[in-house]
This record gives sequence, C-alpha cells and structure tokens, in this order.
Amino acid sequence: MKVLILGGYGVFGGRLVELLSDMSGLELLISGRSLTRAQAFCRAYRGVARVEPLALDRANVSEALRVEKPNLVVDASGPFQDYGSDPYHVIECCIADGVDYLDFADGADFVFGVSAFDERAKAAGVVVLSGVSSFPVLTAAVLRIMASTMDILSVEGGIAPSPYAGIGLNVMRAVVGYAGGPVKLRRDAKPSIAFGLTESRRFTVAVPGRLPLRNLRFSLVDVPDLQVIPPEYPSMTDIWMGAGPLPEFLHRILNVLAKTRARYGLPALTPFSKLFYAFLNRLRFGEHRGGMFVSARGRAGGRDIVRSWHLLAEGDDGPLIPSMAIEALVRKMMRGERPESGARSAVRALELDDYETLFERRMIVSGFRDEDDGGTIYRRILGPALDELPARVLDVHSASAERCWTGSASVRRGAGILARLLCTAFGFPETAEEVPARVTFSPEREGERWTRTIGGSTFQSNQSVGTGRDRYLLIEQFGMARFSIALVCDGNRLLFVPRRWSVWKIPMPARLLPTGESFETEIDGRFAFDVTIKAPLVGLIVAYHGRLGPVVSPGAV
Repeated sequence: MKVLILGGYGVFGGRLVELLSDMSGLELLISGRSLTRAQAFCRAYRGVARVEPLALDRANVSEALRVEKPNLVVDASGPFQDYGSDPYHVIECCIADGVDYLDFADGADFVFGVSAFDERAKAAGVVVLSGVSSFPVLTAAVLRIMASTMDILSVEGGIAPSPYAGIGLNVMRAVVGYAGGPVKLRRDAKPSIAFGLTESRRFTVAVPGRLPLRNLRFSLVDVPDLQVIPPEYPSMTDIWMGAGPLPEFLHRILNVLAKTRARYGLPALTPFSKLFYAFLNRLRFGEHRGGMFVSARGRAGGRDIVRSWHLLAEGDDGPLIPSMAIEALVRKMMRGERPESGARSAVRALELDDYETLFERRMIVSGFRDEDDGGTIYRRILGPALDELPARVLDVHSASAERCWTGSASVRRGAGILARLLCTAFGFPETAEEVPARVTFSPEREGERWTRTIGGSTFQSNQSVGTGRDRYLLIEQFGMARFSIALVCDGNRLLFVPRRWSVWKIPMPARLLPTGESFETEIDGRFAFDVTIKAPLVGLIVAYHGRLGPVVSPGAV
C-alpha cells in the first residue's frame, strides 16, 4: 500500500510516520515544498515501512497522483482554516483520480463542508474522511459509549498537551488566526456564535486511580466537534470544547489578545503566530504529561446525571494521540477493512475500542467517571478504581458509618530539632516498636474524622473531597495545615501523593511541600498502612506503619 503524506516531515505527518513505521508492505511518500527537508527526514527515519522523499506543492497534487499512483492521500499540512479560495482542491483531485483521502483538519468549517462532495465520492468509489484526529474522532467515540446509557443534553471537552509536546507553526497559525474570531457552536438548543479563546473554564483531567493532571485553564477552540457532533444527538442543547496549553501566563496573554480583537473588531492575530510559536516551543517546564477529557450532562432513569471520560498520556506518547486515528484507519485498510465510499466528517470513523488497542502499546490510560455526589469520600475520588484495591482496603473506605479498627504499629520520629517540634505540634507518637494502635473513623458533615491512637499518643485529621482546583483530590487537614492529596492505585497498594498545601488557608510554596511514600495495602488478610512524612529543610518528620483489623463497634474497644 502506497500512502502520499502531504506535510510528511511536519509535526503531525512525522508522528504519523513514526506510528506506521513497524508496518511491512507499506510505502510512505514524505512530501512537502522542501525536498531538502523531506530528504533529511527520510535519512533520519528508522523503521520497517519504506519511506521516499518527494517535493510537492499541494497546488500540483493532481500531477503527483498520476505519476506516483498512491492508494491513499493523507493531508497533514494545514492550516485548514487558511486554504484560500479553493480549500478542497486536494479532495477534488483525489476524487477525480480515484484515490482515497484522509486529513487532520482541525478547522470546523472545513470539516463540516466536506459532505458536499459525498455524491461525487460515492460515484467514484472513493473514501474521503475529514477531521481524522482526536477532535472529533476520539470525542465522538467516547460520546457514543455515554449515549448508550443516557440521553446527552450538553457536552464539555478539552485537550491539555504536555508543555514538552511541541507545536507546529501551522497549528499555531490556525489557533492565533481564530483567536477572537467567530466560532460556531450550539448553545441554549440553537446555533450560536462565540469568540475563540475568549471563554475559559478550569478542569482537572483525572483517570480513576491514576495521578491526575494539575487543575488547568481551558479556553474555547474552533474544532470540528462544535459543528459535527450536535447533529448526532438531537437532544443536545450545548457543546463547548477547549484547550489547556502551558505555560498558563502565555495562555492568559493570548486570552487578552483574543478578547481585545473580539471587542474592537480588530484583524486576525496571525502576525503574532511566529512569536507564540517560538515562546511555546522554548518555555517548557512542569510535568511531561498530557491529557484529555469529555464531560456530558444528561438524563438516565428519570434523573439528571453527569458522566465524564478522562485520558492521561505520559512523556512522548501524548503527542502521538492526534495521529492515532489515521494510524488506526491505515492499519484497518491494510487488513482489507476499508471505510464505505463517500465524503464526510470522520465523526463515526472509529470506536473507542480501536483507540484502546493502540493505547495498550503505550503509556496512555483512560477511564470513565460518574460525577454524582453519592458514596464515600474514597468512592467519589477513586470511582471504579476503588474496587481494584485489596479487600481490607476496600472495607476501610467503603463504609460510611462510624467504625474502629485495631492492631499494632511501629513509629520512628525524625532526629532533628525541627522534626521534634513538628511532631509535638501535631501530636505524632514517640518512637516505638509494635505498640497497640487504634483508628476510629467518624463521619462528619463535610467528610470524615480519623482519630489515631498509637501507644500513648492520639492525633487526628479531617478528610474530605476536594473541590475547585482540588477536584478529584483528597483533602486532609491537620490543624492549621491543609493538604491536597492524589489517590493513586499501584497494584495492590493505594498511594497517597501530596500535590498542594496551605497553612491557615495561605498557599505554601510547592518546593516546601512535605513528601514521603505513604500507602495502604493488605498483608496476611489485615489492613496495612505505611506512612512516611518528610519535608525540605527538615528531613524525616515521622514514619509509622502497622496492621489493623475491624472491631464490632467503637464501644467494644
């Protein structure tokens, strides 16, 4: 199978080549205006699939089709919002020459307009799919799963790229081009107009049982989902899609420029694209992780519900996700599974299972959540991941009534003077080996109070479910100190990972955040805990571990 990739040495084209590199019997024509860049890309390439460089301007694609005779054309160039007076030139050439076509188009109007070629494509026996990327293919696949159990009324979604992902200049031109410009979407059950990057919302991407992304600012983007998804769901009244790029201060600057353009009717901000491109590809700091979410409000069983889907991608795997839809389709075509002829958006091109098959090969995980207020603290934070934990850990965190567990524990205090002062202030026990231990869990209006007695010392904390920027985090308060903690399932252990903290409601510096590995598990049929608290400039404050079993009631102790 021969595939001609327009923009083959660019960001998205290059990543697609990487994803397809293991496929024997595949020939990839790496094309673009610069033969030198195409040749350099091919020299650096390592893979099984064959690659060949090709100098090609999209205006001359018809001649290339006749000479090269590819089976498939993939347009990975763009920006699709700026294809001039003849935006569908490549599609028309492919239909005329009987060549299948896929593209990465992120321009909503471009993707929505492709259906105008449906009859011609069917008559020619050609497949034309537009918008074959995360937006809208992955979004739509997720919503179809949700729609099987609920009537969808409104949808919010967003993508949060890793700050280390890198962004192509054409993508930056597209984003800056629609910043402050009109964006078509559905709002209040009717077609409406908003303005790109002028509306912002905060979300936390949190796959159940995994370390979530930090709470991020997402701003409205002009993606195909806004126009091609509402027709799929007649009951849908609202849809909103955003992006959460980092660093946030540059994101906010772009918000200000977008609002200024929208308010005063200024021309497009395209002249700033190279500046933002340079900054975003140089100012890289923070976690090398990315994510995506889709949240839907609807009705099921006569009640209002909210369900969400979250995706997390580690390191360099995240940037590959936008190219995975075309990867999946090419792999299907190689197996003889060709989509039906016709021209349309790719909103129904793949199912979530198609993606999951590809995710399994990489550090990419996803999961669903039911966003109701029911259940215990840990159920509300961990969702279905709670059920993956050992039975004794599940017992501790599944009950809502007051209960008590007893056993034994060992303690080691830090030796420094600051450590001793902090242990005294918080009531942490003295160093001891295998002394009696008791933990009482008492429900309260906003959560649960944990009272721990180890040896002759008693200390307590209050736990609750985080909200706002602490959404999907456990809040644990020791007196004046408040900690926001991620709950992470690691095999048969439940890890407690500190993310933020404050003292007297004043946010404290992240570099001073107390750390140390702390977890719960099951050992020999008993609930086991292992807590280590360290702090910069202090070192070890306290470490304690032990095993507990339930008693009939607190009064029996």
